[in-house]
Amino acid sequence: MKLSDFYFNLPKSLISFYPYFNRSECRLMLVNGHTGTISHKRFFNIIDEINPGDLIILNDTKVMPARFFGYKESGGKIECLVERILSDQTILVTIKNSKYIKVGTHIFLGPNNQIKSSIIEYKNSFFKILFHKNNFTCIDIINRFGQIPLPPYIKRSISTLDINLYQTVYNKKTGSVAAPTAGLHFNVQLLENLDKKGVNIEYLTLHIGSGTFQPIRTMTIKDHVMHSELVEVSSLLIKKIQSCKKKGGRIIAVGTSTLRALESAYNSLEWNNVKTFIGETSIFIYPGYKHNVVDALITNFHVPESTLIMLVASFLGYQNTINAYHEAIKKKYRFFSYGDAMYITYNKLAPYEKILS
Repeated sequence: MKLSDFYFNLPKSLISFYPYFNRSECRLMLVNGHTGTISHKRFFNIIDEINPGDLIILNDTKVMPARFFGYKESGGKIECLVERILSDQTILVTIKNSKYIKVGTHIFLGPNNQIKSSIIEYKNSFFKILFHKNNFTCIDIINRFGQIPLPPYIKRSISTLDINLYQTVYNKKTGSVAAPTAGLHFNVQLLENLDKKGVNIEYLTLHIGSGTFQPIRTMTIKDHVMHSELVEVSSLLIKKIQSCKKKGGRIIAVGTSTLRALESAYNSLEWNNVKTFIGETSIFIYPGYKHNVVDALITNFHVPESTLIMLVASFLGYQNTINAYHEAIKKKYRFFSYGDAMYITYNKLAPYEKILS
């Protein structure tokens, strides 16, 4: 398949630059993967689509205040985006205008430049930064000087709304540079109502990296190389998934990151041995992929030609996906991280669909 197969013309007016104040009030498109039938509701109606005994799985990652600004010894200002915390004293970052930064460069943070760091390595577009001995760990420094890293298409100042609403209500483990945005639609009351209905709710962790915002630069999608991200899927969750399926329940993934984490675990030795899967994944899921774990997916409306819309097409079917996106544009759904949501069921024929480029 070609990259151009996933292009669509999106009016700028449909891009959501601000969050819903009431998380579960957003619109919800439901798409039946088997029939392609489309219907429209509000997100709080999701409870009507999920049955007692089903298992909902959410990504409990927490967004770091990963964007920070520092100064070189020359006084020049630079912008860094934390990709990963490596230790108490080292982090991996991307740097704007990175071609002007060399290994050995010192970077200073704080009102009086009291925090000193040095670039000690450059590899695969990332810089490794070492913070010199001080009373703060990397987490302390990021929390003190960093900002919530809104998606790059949102070109405005951070607001109080962002601080509160660009996190899921169930976030737990710090490590992402972007929110698992499908989960932003859940509030505490909705989760409690699902629990009262007899729906099982469990969590895994996938720390979303900056690569989620990087465009595909290959004409043929299979030539694209995905970025690597940290994943943890517990042995208890694997056991509960297997038990749920044996009892006839469905597995419902909240977000593409959750689905990718589950498929990564399924393809590991740990799955059959029912052991905790901890490691890195660079799995790239696009049409032709046969899904093994998830029966239904909750997700947002994604960027044209992105890896995320390709994953959706692999799950729902290419033609169903294109039809749904055209319908979303026609009905003026809100797109991207702060936008509306889809609830889609797996199309078992999707891996065998013939697509003409």
